[in-house]
Formats: sequence, C-alpha cells, structure tokens
Amino acid sequence: MPIFTSYDGTELAYHVRGEGEPLVCLPGGAMRASAYLGDLGGLTAGRRLVLLDLRGTGDSRVPADASTYRVDHQVADVEALRVHLGLERMDVLAHSAGGNLALLYAAAHPDRLRRLALITPTCWAVGLDSTPEQRLEVIRKRAGGEPYDTAIAAYEQILGILAAGGAPTPADWRRVMPLAYGRWDEEARAHVEASDREKNAVASAAFAGPGAFDPPATRAALQRVAGEVLVLAGELDNNPTAALAAELAGLFPQGVTDVQPGGAHFPWLDGPKWFAARVEAFLAGGA
Repeated sequence: MPIFTSYDGTELAYHVRGEGEPLVCLPGGAMRASAYLGDLGGLTAGRRLVLLDLRGTGDSRVPADASTYRVDHQVADVEALRVHLGLERMDVLAHSAGGNLALLYAAAHPDRLRRLALITPTCWAVGLDSTPEQRLEVIRKRAGGEPYDTAIAAYEQILGILAAGGAPTPADWRRVMPLAYGRWDEEARAHVEASDREKNAVASAAFAGPGAFDPPATRAALQRVAGEVLVLAGELDNNPTAALAAELAGLFPQGVTDVQPGGAHFPWLDGPKWFAARVEAFLAGGA
C-alpha cells in the first residue's frame, strides 16, 4: 500500500488497481474510505486507478489538526499526490461529495487537470443545489412498490424535519437508502452496511464546515479550466438531478453532461458495463 506525506506531515495512503494510464479517484461520503469505489464498474480493464484514502479515512493517518478535515484544506492533499505520482497533468474522477474537492482543486490548479469526470457530484462548492420539489419529482417516479414506497415516505419525513430546522437521525437516512441504488439487491445492501465502518463521522461533519466554500470565486476560477469535464448523473438519482448536472457542466468551458439509464447515486453498481464504457470513452477523448 503506497504512502505519501502531505503538506502538514500527515501520511496519506492510496490504493492502485488495474493497469494503464493513471486515473486519480477522489471518494465521497463525505469522508468515506475509497474501498467503496471498488473497480468502478471495471474501469481497471484499461486504467490504473489511484484510489486516495482522504485524511483520517481508510489507511490514511488521522491529522494532528482536525480542522484540516475541511474540504478546502484537502486541496493541498490532492496536489501533494500529483507531485508524488510525478504527473505533470492528471485525469481525475470524483464521486458525490468528493466532487466538491475536485471542483476546488480544479479552481486552484486548472493547469494540472487533463480531464475531470464528476460522478453524481454534489455541488456545494459552486452554490448549486436542487429544490426539495425537484428531488421529490425524481424519487416519486419510483413509487408503486417496495422498498421504494417506504423509502419515499421516509424521505418526505426528512424534508419536513429539515424544513422545521431539525436534524434527521442516521436511522432516518438509513430508511431512504434504497433510493440511492438502481437495484435494491444484496450487493446494494452490503454497500450500505459497509458505509458505517468506512466513514469517519468526525471528518464528515467538518468537511463542509463554515468557510469551506466561496461559490462566486470558484465559479469564476473554473472558467480557466481548459481540460474536458464530464458530469455524469443517474436517471434515478435526486442529488444531483439531471438538470443540476447540466447546470454544473455549463460552468466549464468544455463541460459536457450525460445521464446513465437506470443509474442512481452509485452508477457503477447499477450498470457497470455502461458506466465503464462511458467514462473510458470520455477519458480517451470522446467527450
């Protein structure tokens, strides 16, 4: 397991899978160990995946200063990894909350990116979000059977709690998890069960803390990203919706968007062949 030292002396780990051109992979969670990414639907057939364990997750060390869990501080970790790998420019894939780290990295180091694939990203770094009504419109399309009817009702309850200024419990969020997958099968259930042991809860709470984001500045900086950017949404995913993914892609000079049929928030599990073929085509220059 390779190790490198970041800007503040924290030792960070990454895992290498597959052969070929390197693809640096930033996990979501927020702050979930990279193990959940697996082989990204078989991308290892043509790519050498470099799966970073963010500080305090997986095999990476806990930093001396917990404030460095905030995502803007972690931009320097990604740059340290690039230098460690000896890459002048790199291809990057980021999932979900990790998309915010990738957006901040792109804004800070636009000349170091060759291509960027944002997979079902959240868009806090640029001040974009879907409304509750837009999210409900997507998930209600899955009504008419279990476990989705129960999950939809649980999600509606969560929205009510949030609207009242409350905080949903982990159990509340667990009830909606079938909506995060295109198929609620044994693989999906195991993927959810692994989350508790793979996520650093303290780091997750600090990830998007006060001061982490300056959306106007980040939006302006993204205009300097010359490389191609793919924003991939899932047809069944409510965060981001397909419309929000298109809006994010429009912030880049060479941004494109696509929607995976039958895909939800973890599209490489829902349709691995489609996912791997689409991402590989993009990385090979097919946009």
